[in-house]
Amino acid sequence: MRNDNQDKINAQRRQLMKYSALTLGGIALSGMLASPAARAADDEILIGYWPIVGGLPLYVGVEKGIFKQAGLNVRAVKFASPQQVVEAMITGRIHGCANGTATGALGLGAITSPDLFKIICSNPSNAKMVLDEFLVPVNSTAKTIGDLKGKRIACGPGIQNVTMAKIILEKNGFSDPKVIELPVGQHAPSLAAGQIDGVYTLEPTGTVARMKGMGKVLETGVIAKYVLGDASAPWFGGAAALTSTFINADKTRAQKLADAYGEAVKFIQQQPDEARQYVAGYTSIDAALVKEVPLPGFVMYDQLNGENLQWFQKFYDVFTERKIFSKPLDVATLIYKA
Repeated sequence: MRNDNQDKINAQRRQLMKYSALTLGGIALSGMLASPAARAADDEILIGYWPIVGGLPLYVGVEKGIFKQAGLNVRAVKFASPQQVVEAMITGRIHGCANGTATGALGLGAITSPDLFKIICSNPSNAKMVLDEFLVPVNSTAKTIGDLKGKRIACGPGIQNVTMAKIILEKNGFSDPKVIELPVGQHAPSLAAGQIDGVYTLEPTGTVARMKGMGKVLETGVIAKYVLGDASAPWFGGAAALTSTFINADKTRAQKLADAYGEAVKFIQQQPDEARQYVAGYTSIDAALVKEVPLPGFVMYDQLNGENLQWFQKFYDVFTERKIFSKPLDVATLIYKA
């Protein structure tokens, strides 16, 4: 007979699967997603990413040859949602994930599969370090998010996006808000086509919508303001991580990868304009628009302490309070140690 803890773990896994695009059944799942790792060379390190700006350190590391210079054969593997990335980590098809992978999805993965990963970098954002935002159609008369009551509101796929969108709407006077889950690539076109009246999304969607006349930004930094309660707070909504299996199997390469990832972050911080060009090849944004893309911050594992750790923990506590997490998670235990 299963005990209560096992029931909770199984329920958490079902919830992760529910909000994932991986609803094709076990046979289709293994056939569709096992192939990248199955074909990987012995020395190849597969890092999953969701195509948003947050994954920039991975893009830079690959394209600038930073990983190669460190003697590492790193391949970026694209997924349609953060949940797919986490599922691939759980089942061992990839060795880690890039920044931009939702920390809420990672938290669910840690509950489903204890000691699944260790975070090597996170990407905080707020109104100044722009990643999260609310968009409306170009002809919208809405001045605030509260003006969208009774309208059709969308968000990206997955439990973190849905939860955050609902909290934002609640804080702006909505009662029992409903949101439509859409792939991020459909956000701007759906606004332009009049299919939705507003969307909670992530960059580069806002830049694409603004520059192509498909929508306009209503407000940025909405998670820091409405979820954390401080517009200037760092929202640690995405993170790069390595699976514990990979770390334990090859500590030397894991450390080299963490160090090389840090070099990519340093390059972004020191030369942001040059770094932006690599957004174009990995996301929906055109190369001609790449200079307009705002960048989130990036904080390496050895800086995830003090106030940074406190804000990160506060974000995770929201998931516990909302009963998305079946038990509290201590962020400090999820951080990589050199």
